[in-house]
Amino acid sequence: METVKKGYPKAFWVCSFSETFERLAYYLGRSLILIFVTTAVVNGGLGLSDKIGANMQANMTAFSYLAAIFGAVIVDRFIGAKYTTPVGMIITGIGYYVGSIATGIVHIYLMILLVSFGLGLFKNGPLLGRIITDKKQMDSAFSLRYTLVNLGAFIGTFAVGILYKDVFAKNGVLGFSQCFKLAALVMILGALWYFFVCWKYLGEIGSRPFIMEKTQEEIEMEKRENLSEDKNRPLTKMEKKRMGAIVLVSSFSIIFWIFWYLAYLPVYYYWAENMNWVIGGYQVPVTWFDSANALICIALGPVMAAFWMKLSKRPQGDISLFRKTGIGIGILGLSYLFYAFIDITRGDAKASVLWLILFAVFLTLGEMFFSPLGNSFISKYSPSKYLGIMMSVWSIGTFIAAKLYGYAYGFLFGGNFKFTVACYIVAAIAFGASVVLFVMDKKLSALVEE
Repeated sequence: METVKKGYPKAFWVCSFSETFERLAYYLGRSLILIFVTTAVVNGGLGLSDKIGANMQANMTAFSYLAAIFGAVIVDRFIGAKYTTPVGMIITGIGYYVGSIATGIVHIYLMILLVSFGLGLFKNGPLLGRIITDKKQMDSAFSLRYTLVNLGAFIGTFAVGILYKDVFAKNGVLGFSQCFKLAALVMILGALWYFFVCWKYLGEIGSRPFIMEKTQEEIEMEKRENLSEDKNRPLTKMEKKRMGAIVLVSSFSIIFWIFWYLAYLPVYYYWAENMNWVIGGYQVPVTWFDSANALICIALGPVMAAFWMKLSKRPQGDISLFRKTGIGIGILGLSYLFYAFIDITRGDAKASVLWLILFAVFLTLGEMFFSPLGNSFISKYSPSKYLGIMMSVWSIGTFIAAKLYGYAYGFLFGGNFKFTVACYIVAAIAFGASVVLFVMDKKLSALVEE
């Protein structure tokens, strides 16, 4: 297989780019739900409450991750991910189209169902873990993939703020329908990209269920330990320990993602009232905060990829994922301290929305230590027969977080505590989780290294 200058296979680049399509459409749809559901009917919305809107957005986030388990069983046992991925993109596109013709809450639930089911079949991440065969490249490769993922997220979140209220709006009716149709079109184009471009470079990768596609390490281990080459052989002690390590890391991901998602809600509710969103006479759309996060991810992706590659080449080797994860959660805690700092320094005045850019840097840096490396860790250490399932365990953590962050917001920021006190509570929990990961590093690392 040909390689590009940096040594990554072309299949890695073209398949990673397919996620630009998926994330662009996803963030068009996800960002729009909160506004569409709560906008008055006369202006093209459904005229429902903020609570229902937040619940709908949370459900779309949560169930798109929960459905990953269903898709994981399929790609692990029955059908190769090479085939399920473009089919999932088409189903997701149909879901967004349903959103474009929505006249009530039933349509929104149907859209969420179709989008979730389609994304459950979208298994590009596990495929990338088999395209990249050098473990030393994994962290850097998944960081670069994260740049392409967030290219789509940036375009989607940036565009939606302009499209629905400026470009597609007509006679007081906002352009929600056209935006959902655009998301549907992007997914269909993404499926065509996968069929006609990705397949060309994938070759046989992903053609069979993961249970039938062993890594070179697994083949060598079976020979070394005189194990049966049967695909249904029992797991070894080391494989069981590695799966346990994946579950442990995924449990910490629940803490991280609850606080990460939680960070967005004060932007829409608290800071929408307590910040000046006008810059140079222009009213900045609130959805552009999502764009700032994506744009910083795009910028940091290559930087972090180079950083991870440099660490992996040190004589003493790379630092463990557990320490990287601890750093990520710690940085997330710092971001909440910065929230409190903004609130304290503004006094009774409105803070400038520009403060949120610096907050987004903290938030995104923590994310870059966490999200792409989790997928890399699973690709390195999951037994092939359970690769899809183990990737889904990571998704389950995100699902749980997505279902809980709304309740966390209600408890912490819903009036029980002052805004600054709520921020201190989140920061303290994040710092505590970070300390635990550092203290337990040696014991946790022993679970994955022979």
